[in-house]
Amino acid sequence: MKPSLRIVILGLTVTSSWGNGHATTYRSLIRGLAKRGHRVQFLERNLSWYAENRDEPHLDGAVTSIYNSFDELTERFEEVVEAADLVIVGSFVPDGIRIGEWVTSIARGRTAFYDIDTPVTLAKLQTGDCEYLNPQLIQRYDAYFTFTGGPILRHLESNYGSPMARALYCSVDPQKYFPMTIPKRWDMVYLGTYSADRQPVLDELLLRSARQAADKRFAVAGPQYPKSIDWPANLHRIIHLSPPEHAGFYNAQRFTLNVTREAMKQTGFSPSVRLFEAAAAGVPVISDYWPGLDEYFSIGKEILVAKTAEDSLRFLRDLSEPVRLSIAEAARRRVLREHTSERRALDLERYIKEWHDNASAGAVWRHRRDRAISGGLTSQREGKGSGSSTSAEALGSSSRGGLHEST
Repeated sequence: MKPSLRIVILGLTVTSSWGNGHATTYRSLIRGLAKRGHRVQFLERNLSWYAENRDEPHLDGAVTSIYNSFDELTERFEEVVEAADLVIVGSFVPDGIRIGEWVTSIARGRTAFYDIDTPVTLAKLQTGDCEYLNPQLIQRYDAYFTFTGGPILRHLESNYGSPMARALYCSVDPQKYFPMTIPKRWDMVYLGTYSADRQPVLDELLLRSARQAADKRFAVAGPQYPKSIDWPANLHRIIHLSPPEHAGFYNAQRFTLNVTREAMKQTGFSPSVRLFEAAAAGVPVISDYWPGLDEYFSIGKEILVAKTAEDSLRFLRDLSEPVRLSIAEAARRRVLREHTSERRALDLERYIKEWHDNASAGAVWRHRRDRAISGGLTSQREGKGSGSSTSAEALGSSSRGGLHEST
């Protein structure tokens, strides 16, 4: 494996964290990769919602490029994709199937699909209405990276024919999330975008707790909540917090609440980035239960599990301060050991090494050639060589900050 890799990521968004969990995931992974010396270019479709709410338009550690259509993408970035050592296409990318077919046809390096929405993706694949992935494309990608671990990895290989399915969980940057000595403003807080399937659990564990504990202070931060929700008087609403504000927000809480989407619960083994962020900030987490939770945290020692408002209130009222702090510290140690941005970059390096260990250069080239033929997609510049000045200008700079392209 090369000491420094050229990596291209085509993701939903890295510039805006509004209403999605993709941006913070990509930002953390990119920071880890940049710290390891890799060169990253992120290609993002110019979508109006994200364009109007870009809270980090210039990302340290990567060249960020915006494009307006599939045709513009292929015209401007074909050489970049061809020359990269690894090209990653993310879930929910507009024109994702066309992009995946194009990438797997022309890329000379490795290709991977990165699924930040695995349970949703699998449900869509079963009903045949997945707009960014299909079963044939899964087999063409060299790897399927997923937020979801456990049995789903074998399922992707056995039932969908992925050559290699590996967990690539979200992560946290410990330089941005750490304990702070600041006053506690709230007893329990939830940070997350509104989701109809999460709301009943949020109603039970936080809103009903707030109504039963007038002496406690609560907060919910996140966009898109319906105006019809009757928020308790002792609950503070925050419409949006940009990622730079998250660490201070966590540190102003005694406990943070994690609520899991129904599809994630059914699949299990899908830890939310909020778990890692809060733990790294030194805040104990109260969570609903889902299969595999104890793979990431020891229940009762590193995380607390609640089913009812009474469970939540018992933690808020009965846990002594030393016990609260000991749970927070144990979770923080676990996250710093297993779920940092640099650790995730190391995971990706390990998967790349696994590729190299299991395939010769000749076999890789034959596989790439056969894929291009079967895919029916050809280069936009037939006969032109790779490694041109375009790719060198886009990915070749060794500076890890401040090099960004915009249109």
